[in-house]
Amino acid sequence: MRRTFPPPYTPTNDPDTDRLAFFHVLERLKTQKRTGWIDHNVPNPESISDHMYRMAVLAMCTSDATLDVPKCVMMCVVHDLAEAHGKSFALGDITPREGIPKEEKRRLEAAAMHNFVHDMLHATPAALRIEALWKEYEEGETPEAKFVKDLDRLEMALQAREYEKVHGRARGDLQGFFDSSFPYLRHPEVRHWGDTLALERDADLPVGARVDGRDGA
Repeated sequence: MRRTFPPPYTPTNDPDTDRLAFFHVLERLKTQKRTGWIDHNVPNPESISDHMYRMAVLAMCTSDATLDVPKCVMMCVVHDLAEAHGKSFALGDITPREGIPKEEKRRLEAAAMHNFVHDMLHATPAALRIEALWKEYEEGETPEAKFVKDLDRLEMALQAREYEKVHGRARGDLQGFFDSSFPYLRHPEVRHWGDTLALERDADLPVGARVDGRDGA
Protein backbone atom coordinates (compact mmCIF):
# COMPACT_ATOMS: atom_id res chain seq x y z
CA MET A 1 0.00 0.00 0.00
CA ARG A 2 1.33 3.41 -0.94
CA ARG A 3 2.28 5.56 2.01
CA THR A 4 0.39 8.76 2.77
CA PHE A 5 2.23 11.82 4.05
CA PRO A 6 1.24 14.25 6.79
CA PRO A 7 -0.02 17.73 5.88
CA PRO A 8 2.35 20.70 5.95
CA TYR A 9 3.03 22.61 9.11
CA THR A 10 0.69 25.58 9.42
CA PRO A 11 2.69 28.64 10.46
CA THR A 12 1.50 30.71 13.40
CA ASN A 13 3.26 33.82 12.06
CA ASP A 14 5.13 34.03 15.35
CA PRO A 15 8.81 33.50 14.45
CA ASP A 16 9.76 32.09 17.85
CA THR A 17 6.94 29.54 17.85
CA ASP A 18 7.55 28.47 14.27
CA ARG A 19 11.33 28.23 14.74
CA LEU A 20 10.87 26.10 17.84
CA ALA A 21 8.54 23.80 15.88
CA PHE A 22 11.36 23.31 13.35
CA PHE A 23 13.84 22.55 16.13
CA HIS A 24 11.48 19.83 17.37
CA VAL A 25 11.12 18.38 13.87
CA LEU A 26 14.89 17.85 13.79
CA GLU A 27 14.52 15.37 16.65
CA ARG A 28 12.86 13.00 14.21
CA LEU A 29 16.10 12.72 12.26
CA LYS A 30 17.58 11.17 15.41
CA THR A 31 14.79 8.62 15.80
CA GLN A 32 13.72 7.83 12.22
CA LYS A 33 15.44 4.59 11.20
CA ARG A 34 16.77 4.23 7.67
CA THR A 35 14.24 2.25 5.67
CA GLY A 36 16.74 0.24 3.63
CA TRP A 37 18.08 -1.48 6.73
CA ILE A 38 14.59 -2.10 8.09
CA ASP A 39 13.65 -3.75 4.79
CA HIS A 40 16.64 -6.08 5.23
CA ASN A 41 15.74 -6.96 8.83
CA VAL A 42 18.83 -5.34 10.33
CA PRO A 43 18.38 -5.12 14.12
CA ASN A 44 18.48 -1.64 15.65
CA PRO A 45 19.44 0.11 12.40
CA GLU A 46 21.00 3.54 12.16
CA SER A 47 18.94 6.72 12.11
CA ILE A 48 18.98 9.36 9.39
CA SER A 49 21.11 11.65 11.55
CA ASP A 50 23.56 8.80 12.27
CA HIS A 51 24.14 8.57 8.53
CA MET A 52 24.54 12.32 8.04
CA TYR A 53 26.89 12.72 11.01
CA ARG A 54 29.43 10.22 9.73
CA MET A 55 29.23 11.79 6.27
CA ALA A 56 30.11 15.16 7.82
CA VAL A 57 33.17 13.72 9.56
CA LEU A 58 34.20 11.94 6.36
CA ALA A 59 34.07 15.30 4.58
CA MET A 60 36.45 16.71 7.16
CA CYS A 61 38.93 13.92 6.37
CA THR A 62 39.47 14.89 2.74
CA SER A 63 42.84 16.11 1.54
CA ASP A 64 41.33 17.72 -1.58
CA ALA A 65 42.31 21.38 -1.24
CA THR A 66 40.12 22.35 -4.20
CA LEU A 67 36.95 21.66 -2.22
CA ASP A 68 35.16 24.08 0.08
CA VAL A 69 35.24 21.68 3.03
CA PRO A 70 33.06 23.73 5.42
CA LYS A 71 30.40 23.84 2.71
CA CYS A 72 30.70 20.08 2.24
CA VAL A 73 30.24 19.50 5.97
CA MET A 74 27.15 21.70 6.06
CA MET A 75 25.79 20.01 2.95
CA CYS A 76 26.21 16.62 4.61
CA VAL A 77 24.07 17.64 7.57
CA VAL A 78 21.24 19.10 5.48
CA HIS A 79 21.11 16.81 2.44
CA ASP A 80 18.51 14.47 4.01
CA LEU A 81 16.69 17.15 5.98
CA ALA A 82 13.48 16.59 4.02
CA GLU A 83 13.36 13.09 5.50
CA ALA A 84 12.57 14.48 8.95
CA HIS A 85 9.24 12.98 9.96
CA GLY A 86 6.99 14.81 12.37
CA LYS A 87 3.87 16.91 12.54
CA SER A 88 5.15 19.08 9.72
CA PHE A 89 4.92 18.01 6.10
CA ALA A 90 7.89 15.69 5.81
CA LEU A 91 8.69 12.41 4.26
CA GLY A 92 10.71 9.90 6.16
CA ASP A 93 13.17 7.79 4.22
CA ILE A 94 11.59 7.07 0.80
CA THR A 95 13.12 4.02 -0.89
CA PRO A 96 12.83 2.74 -4.49
CA ARG A 97 10.74 -0.27 -3.44
CA GLU A 98 7.85 2.09 -2.60
CA GLY A 99 7.38 2.78 -6.30
CA ILE A 100 7.18 6.55 -5.97
CA PRO A 101 8.42 8.11 -9.25
CA LYS A 102 11.60 10.18 -8.97
CA GLU A 103 9.84 13.36 -10.05
CA GLU A 104 7.17 12.88 -7.39
CA LYS A 105 9.83 12.20 -4.76
CA ARG A 106 11.63 15.42 -5.75
CA ARG A 107 8.35 17.34 -5.59
CA LEU A 108 7.57 16.02 -2.12
CA GLU A 109 11.05 16.80 -0.85
CA ALA A 110 11.01 20.30 -2.33
CA ALA A 111 7.63 20.95 -0.70
CA ALA A 112 8.96 19.74 2.66
CA MET A 113 12.00 22.00 2.40
CA HIS A 114 9.83 24.97 1.44
CA ASN A 115 7.68 24.32 4.50
CA PHE A 116 10.77 24.22 6.73
CA VAL A 117 12.52 27.23 5.23
CA HIS A 118 9.64 29.59 4.57
CA ASP A 119 6.84 28.60 6.95
CA MET A 120 8.86 27.52 9.98
CA LEU A 121 12.06 29.55 9.66
CA HIS A 122 10.49 32.56 7.92
CA ALA A 123 13.12 32.71 5.15
CA THR A 124 15.81 34.11 7.42
CA PRO A 125 19.35 34.28 6.00
CA ALA A 126 20.22 31.10 7.91
CA ALA A 127 17.15 29.34 6.51
CA LEU A 128 17.96 30.41 2.97
CA ARG A 129 21.51 29.09 3.43
CA ILE A 130 20.09 25.70 4.40
CA GLU A 131 17.82 25.78 1.36
CA ALA A 132 20.67 26.76 -0.97
CA LEU A 133 22.88 23.93 0.32
CA TRP A 134 20.06 21.41 -0.11
CA LYS A 135 19.33 22.61 -3.64
CA GLU A 136 23.00 22.52 -4.59
CA TYR A 137 23.20 18.90 -3.42
CA GLU A 138 20.04 17.94 -5.26
CA GLU A 139 21.25 19.54 -8.50
CA GLY A 140 24.54 17.67 -8.20
CA GLU A 141 26.53 19.97 -10.47
CA THR A 142 29.22 21.52 -8.26
CA PRO A 143 32.38 19.71 -7.12
CA GLU A 144 31.14 19.90 -3.53
CA ALA A 145 27.75 18.39 -4.38
CA LYS A 146 29.38 15.57 -6.34
CA PHE A 147 31.82 14.91 -3.50
CA VAL A 148 29.04 14.80 -0.90
CA LYS A 149 27.04 12.42 -3.10
CA ASP A 150 30.04 10.12 -3.15
CA LEU A 151 30.23 10.33 0.64
CA ASP A 152 26.54 9.40 0.78
CA ARG A 153 27.28 6.26 -1.20
CA LEU A 154 30.47 5.40 0.71
CA GLU A 155 28.83 5.85 4.10
CA MET A 156 26.11 3.40 3.08
CA ALA A 157 28.75 0.82 2.12
CA LEU A 158 30.62 1.37 5.39
CA GLN A 159 27.43 0.76 7.32
CA ALA A 160 26.59 -2.34 5.30
CA ARG A 161 30.05 -3.73 6.01
CA GLU A 162 29.63 -3.10 9.71
CA TYR A 163 26.24 -4.80 9.76
CA GLU A 164 27.76 -7.80 7.99
CA LYS A 165 30.38 -8.09 10.72
CA VAL A 166 28.25 -7.26 13.77
CA HIS A 167 25.26 -9.39 12.81
CA GLY A 168 27.09 -12.14 10.97
CA ARG A 169 25.11 -11.54 7.79
CA ALA A 170 25.83 -13.74 4.79
CA ARG A 171 27.77 -11.89 2.13
CA GLY A 172 24.89 -11.79 -0.33
CA ASP A 173 22.33 -10.45 2.14
CA LEU A 174 23.47 -6.83 1.87
CA GLN A 175 25.25 -7.03 -1.48
CA GLY A 176 22.84 -4.58 -3.08
CA PHE A 177 24.13 -1.80 -0.86
CA PHE A 178 27.67 -2.34 -2.12
CA ASP A 179 26.49 -2.66 -5.73
CA SER A 180 24.83 0.74 -5.51
CA SER A 181 27.89 2.31 -3.90
CA PHE A 182 31.31 1.18 -5.13
CA PRO A 183 30.71 1.35 -8.91
CA TYR A 184 29.40 4.92 -8.69
CA LEU A 185 32.18 6.56 -6.66
CA ARG A 186 33.83 9.22 -8.83
CA HIS A 187 35.93 11.44 -6.60
CA PRO A 188 39.46 9.92 -6.62
CA GLU A 189 39.96 10.06 -2.87
CA VAL A 190 36.52 8.68 -2.02
CA ARG A 191 37.03 5.97 -4.62
CA HIS A 192 40.30 5.07 -2.90
CA TRP A 193 38.52 4.88 0.43
CA GLY A 194 35.96 2.61 -1.19
CA ASP A 195 38.71 0.40 -2.61
CA THR A 196 40.22 0.06 0.85
CA LEU A 197 36.85 -0.93 2.28
CA ALA A 198 36.27 -3.42 -0.52
CA LEU A 199 39.65 -5.02 0.11
CA GLU A 200 38.87 -5.35 3.79
CA ARG A 201 35.61 -7.05 2.89
CA ASP A 202 37.31 -9.22 0.29
CA ALA A 203 39.69 -10.55 2.92
CA ASP A 204 36.80 -12.52 4.42
CA LEU A 205 36.53 -14.63 1.27
CA PRO A 206 38.50 -17.84 0.71
CA VAL A 207 41.62 -17.08 -1.32
CA GLY A 208 40.33 -18.80 -4.45
CA ALA A 209 37.10 -16.83 -4.39
CA ARG A 210 38.68 -13.37 -4.28
CA VAL A 211 38.30 -11.27 -7.40
CA ASP A 212 39.27 -7.62 -7.07
CA GLY A 213 37.68 -6.66 -3.77
CA ARG A 214 34.93 -4.60 -5.39
CA ASP A 215 32.22 -6.86 -6.75
CA GLY A 216 32.67 -9.68 -4.21
CA ALA A 217 30.10 -11.79 -5.97
